[in-house]
Order: sequence, then C-alpha cells, then structure tokens
Amino acid sequence: MIELPTIAPPANRKPNWLRVKLPVGPEYANVRRLVDENKLHTICESGNCPNMGECWGAGTATFMILGNICTRSCTFCAVATGRPTEYDTEEPRRVAEAIKLMGVKHAVITSVNRDELKDRGAEIWYQTVVETKKLSPATTIETLIPDTKGNWDALYRMIDGGQEVVSHNMETVERLYRMVRPQAKYERSLEQIKRIRAAGKRTKSGIMLGVGETKEEVFKAMDDLIEHGLLILTLGQYLQPTKLHLEVAEYIHPDTFEMYKEEGLKRGLKYVESGPLVRSSYHAERHVNVPLD
Repeated sequence: MIELPTIAPPANRKPNWLRVKLPVGPEYANVRRLVDENKLHTICESGNCPNMGECWGAGTATFMILGNICTRSCTFCAVATGRPTEYDTEEPRRVAEAIKLMGVKHAVITSVNRDELKDRGAEIWYQTVVETKKLSPATTIETLIPDTKGNWDALYRMIDGGQEVVSHNMETVERLYRMVRPQAKYERSLEQIKRIRAAGKRTKSGIMLGVGETKEEVFKAMDDLIEHGLLILTLGQYLQPTKLHLEVAEYIHPDTFEMYKEEGLKRGLKYVESGPLVRSSYHAERHVNVPLD
C-alpha cells in the first residue's frame, strides 16, 4: 500500500487546508438572530464547529436540545461538562417553530448526554421530531443521538418520531476509546447502531482522525460498522478546542481523506463524506436519500 502523507502538528499554526472563512453576511446574521431570540442551543457554537460560517451563511444550523451541559467528559469535546439542570418541556415546540421560521429543508438535531435522566431525554427527543414534522411536513430530519448506555427502550423512543436519518458517532477507533470517550464503550455503540438499522432507519456515524489512530485501525472500524449495519460515514480532522482538551497527534492530508473515502465505499458503505473540515452534519442533506438496502 502506498503511504499517503500526514504531518506532525506545527507549533503555531494549522496546515493551510484547515483555513476557514469567518462567518459573515446577512444569512448568517439572520440565523444568529433567530437562535438568540428563541433561546436555542446549537452544536455549531457549543462545539466550535469550523463550518459554522458556511452552514449558517446558507441559512442552516444544527440544533442541540436538552441544554448545553453534558454529563460526559469526553476529552475531545468543547461542550461543558457538569450536572445539567435544564429540562424544558416547551423546547420541542420552540425548536420546531424556529425550523419553520428559518425555512429549513433538512434539519439536524443533536443533544448533550443526559445520563442522569431515566429515559436519557428520549421523550424530549421524540416530541422534538414530532413537533417539527407537524409544523414542517416537507422538512427531512437527521437526529444525531447520544449513547443511551444500553437503555434500548430509550433508544427506540428517540428514533420513533419519523426522522429519516439516525446518526450515532463512534468518534474514534477501538484502541483509543478509553482515552477519547472514557464513559462510552466501543461495542455498546456498535450495538446501538445495529439496533437503529434493525428498526429500519438510515444509519450514520462519524469518526475524527488525527488523535493517534493507524490506518489499519480505521479500516477495522469501517468493517465493524458495516457489519453492524452502517450505511453512511463521515470522517474529519480532530481540532483541539482548547488547551485543556486532547492534543492533536497529527494533521491528516486531504489525499489521505480521499483514500479513506474510496476505501469505505469499496468495503460496502453507501456514502462517505471525508475531508479535513468534515463534521457530522456537514452537507447532511446529501445523506437523506441513501438507499436502505
């Protein structure tokens, strides 16, 4: 196999292929206003997404429900960790109204982990999708759901609202799980994806690269995911959100991302979105029509 280039992280700057445009323009300002006025949380902001300017500039956003404090302490994530107090039963209605007001054709909804709740927040998940479909019946929906810690009743409630795509991110390869996702389990996340697919949903997951994985480990993760029913995979470069988070082990060259895309399709995935700036919801509208068989 030909070795494709990676580079060690430079001391003071990222490679030029990781440069992004600053968020500007009237559409971006309009989305910002709607998010602020409706007191909505977006993973775009909480997760420091590098594509926020591009996506908001196109009039789209990924909404984060169930508050902005997570019960997990993943070492890669910029979302605050703590004991959540927010549980807003009006949130499904407010999110649905915002999606309608924004004229979103394809909405992505995600959430923090709410391990302290018996149903992991499943009822809010279900009602948010139902309310959105009620107010915007032509809008397609992808839900990026958390690990339910094996609460399969909660999982089935989360995915029963009528969404077209259900995503659950693996985030990294098996060997690095304890370091990257200390409160998650590789096999449990695979089982969750298997159950989502068995329920008849389009399955999607994401892996971030540059945290110390090998190419062989990425290939194995692809095979494991395919074996458990995955249809759609996103691959992107990990970027350290703050100095307190996991350091970048290497910056992966765009050519290597292209190689992973070709390899994933060759191995049986239906759709692969792969590139340095790719994130879970990047161009998510492209995934909604992926065939189920």
